[in-house]
Amino acid sequence: MKAMILNKISCIKEHSSPLDLVEIPIPSPKENQVLIQVSYCGVCHTELDEIEGRITLIKFPIILGHQIIGTITKVGSKITKFKLGERVGVAWIFSACGKCNFCKQGNENLCDKFVATGKDVNGGYAEYMVAFENYVYSIPEFFSDPEAAPLLCAGAIGYRSIKLAQIMNDSQIGLMGFGASAHLVLKMLNYLYPNSKVFVFARNEKERLFSIDCGAVWSGNITHQPPNKLDVIIDTTPVWTPIIKSLGNLKKGGKLVINAIRKEDKDKDYLQKISYKDHLWMEKEIKSVANVTSMDVLEFLELAVKASIKPEVQLYSLEEANKALFDLKNKNIRGAKVLKIN
Repeated sequence: MKAMILNKISCIKEHSSPLDLVEIPIPSPKENQVLIQVSYCGVCHTELDEIEGRITLIKFPIILGHQIIGTITKVGSKITKFKLGERVGVAWIFSACGKCNFCKQGNENLCDKFVATGKDVNGGYAEYMVAFENYVYSIPEFFSDPEAAPLLCAGAIGYRSIKLAQIMNDSQIGLMGFGASAHLVLKMLNYLYPNSKVFVFARNEKERLFSIDCGAVWSGNITHQPPNKLDVIIDTTPVWTPIIKSLGNLKKGGKLVINAIRKEDKDKDYLQKISYKDHLWMEKEIKSVANVTSMDVLEFLELAVKASIKPEVQLYSLEEANKALFDLKNKNIRGAKVLKIN
């Protein structure tokens, strides 16, 4: 099969090729796994961090990709939920232990044995992959393959952010950053809380204009102040500056939910400007989002059908994966980037 493989930490720049196109054997599923012929795989900001070494990978070479849509072509001997020919998806959560207190409480995203697709095991930048039955999801007919792919990470993690934010209708809600996840979050907010108002902060003017098209009532740079203080802000950026800016823009008792797998070090000194009185006092809360659970994926797919939530996508071939990653790094973003595999 064809696969785009990462062999070492690399810098993503124009005309560079951090991923190599190779031919490797098709993997064989274990007794509780299925073999999936991949049709489309979304491109995520997390993959930039994996390639450039900001997220530690367990092994090299590794096949990236954790927003996977495909068809089951082979099943293990103990498979009961799926059959040959079914269209399914695989998300960031590849597996968890299922036995610890976190797993028993439905928080397998916090399991010490959490395994991430395309990070700890091979993912979807390939023509085939294997996945465990309990972490494979049926894809509603409402979505085409390329539309469904970004829902499995950008959509599911955005949905978890909303759950943790505990939003009420008539709220004033802020979104810091407006990439693949945030534009889906805005669509969810419009459906779940129609009487609320959403304010978007983004450095890129095109993203700000796109947010207004998607239903935001106001958009500005991350350093701008909105017309009024906000009840909740969801931060989807990889930098530190939005944290202090968000805290300063919250009402009393407001909540900041940080939806990021990491924060860059380059502007962390900015946090020295945090004032307890201006940024933290009056019972403000900070909550981080870590990974997703299988239930997050299932619930979000159901919500996306009810709310007719479909992402905007830009398509690339598998061989164009390096170009897609470069475009993503350089903020050439409108919606989500998706690789067409088969």
